[in-house]
Amino acid sequence: MTDIFILAAVLLVLLLNIILLLKNFGAGGVKQALADLEKMTERNQKLISDGLTGFREEIATNARENRLELSQTLKAVGDSLSKQVAEMAMLLKTHLDLLIRSNNEKLDGIRAVMEDRLTKLQEQLNQDAGQNRAELVRALKSFAESFRLSVAEFNEHQQQKFTLLSAQLEKLITSSEDKLNKMRDTLEAKLASLQQDNADKLEKIRLTVDEKLQSTLEKRLGESFHQVSQRLEQVHRGLGEMQALASGVGDLKKALVNVKVRGTLGELQLENILEQIFAPTQYEKNVAVVPQARERVEFAVKLPGKDDEHPVLLPIDSKFPLEDYHRLLDAYENAAVEQIEACAKKLEASIKRCAKDIKEKYIRPPYTTDFAIMFLAFEGLYAEVLRRNGLFETLMREYKVAVTGPTTLAAFLTSLQMGFKTLTIEKRSSEVWELLGTVKAEFSNFGALLEKTKRKLQEASDTIDGASRKSRTIERKLKKVQELPAISPEKLEADVTIDDDND
Repeated sequence: MTDIFILAAVLLVLLLNIILLLKNFGAGGVKQALADLEKMTERNQKLISDGLTGFREEIATNARENRLELSQTLKAVGDSLSKQVAEMAMLLKTHLDLLIRSNNEKLDGIRAVMEDRLTKLQEQLNQDAGQNRAELVRALKSFAESFRLSVAEFNEHQQQKFTLLSAQLEKLITSSEDKLNKMRDTLEAKLASLQQDNADKLEKIRLTVDEKLQSTLEKRLGESFHQVSQRLEQVHRGLGEMQALASGVGDLKKALVNVKVRGTLGELQLENILEQIFAPTQYEKNVAVVPQARERVEFAVKLPGKDDEHPVLLPIDSKFPLEDYHRLLDAYENAAVEQIEACAKKLEASIKRCAKDIKEKYIRPPYTTDFAIMFLAFEGLYAEVLRRNGLFETLMREYKVAVTGPTTLAAFLTSLQMGFKTLTIEKRSSEVWELLGTVKAEFSNFGALLEKTKRKLQEASDTIDGASRKSRTIERKLKKVQELPAISPEKLEADVTIDDDND
């Protein structure tokens, strides 16, 4: 029986919870409340079944009855809640309508007040604008009247000035006319006198010129004939010099045609370039590339070797394939494409022969470098070699020969000179390091000597300080000489010693 009461109490509590949930959720949350209620019912059923295991059948029967009754109750409660929700919705709608009407009435009142204020403001603005316009009209009228009076006064003042200026101008014009008349009369008189004087002087000059013209003409003609004869002699001498120059040109052409003389010309040009860049000890002329060998290269630049006694030689030989080059130039002038190509191939073959000759004769490592230099005396010939596609690289790759002209040789040798300086610096660097080591050792000794000198100076400073203290003590004693009786030297020395101890 007690269990039944407990179950009834639980159901009552559930019912109260259901009512509270329905009131809290309203119409929109009824379904959710019912779902929560069913969940709570299931949990309570589980708790009741677990707690009342002995009365399962009775409780199950009561539970079925209770569920039926609960369903009826829930249905009644749902209907009641639906009615309440509908009533609340109607009440809410009524309140909203009242609120909307109240807001509309307030808005109408506010609109009426605002329109009234805007009307008053517009009237005030119109009134202020009318007053401003009236004041502006009065100000403009006052300004116009003042401006009119000022303009009239200004016009009157200007009229007076113009009248005064006109009078002054009339006086000035009258005075100027009088002065101009006087000046014109004076000028006419002076011009007449000047014309008469000029006529007299011209007559005298004409007579003098007539007298001197004859003598001067004769003299100038004689001088002109003399100058012409001198110029003819100079022309004859110039023709002789031209003939000598033509003869020299012919000799030069013969020299260039002669292979030996032509080689000598290139050799002289090469020697001139080397003299301008290197010292005489940095290159040799007509030197044997291999000791006791018969082949001699025209010039060889000395490069540092493994030891200073045996330098490595860089052979430089001048070549002058002038005939092939002239034939190529003639072909260029004739604009014959086939002839140009044929002459260019002949020149290329000639250059290769020269490079091969240099390689076979003068490249002898380790006495020489593994490459040599071919010097071409003409820049045009050097440019033609560079113009041939791949010729320069072929000479360097196959024959180990670098082709240079007068300009490029100077640049190449200048770079070699910079290499000499770099090698010299590297060679002298060890000596510099040795010298720096010696200086470092001497500087360490000098530091010790400075430290010793510092100690001696400190001792001397201490001695001087002691002497200064004694001197001050003696001075203090001497100041009292006039006040105290005579003191014996022994007592004075004792006092000084005591003062020193006190200090």
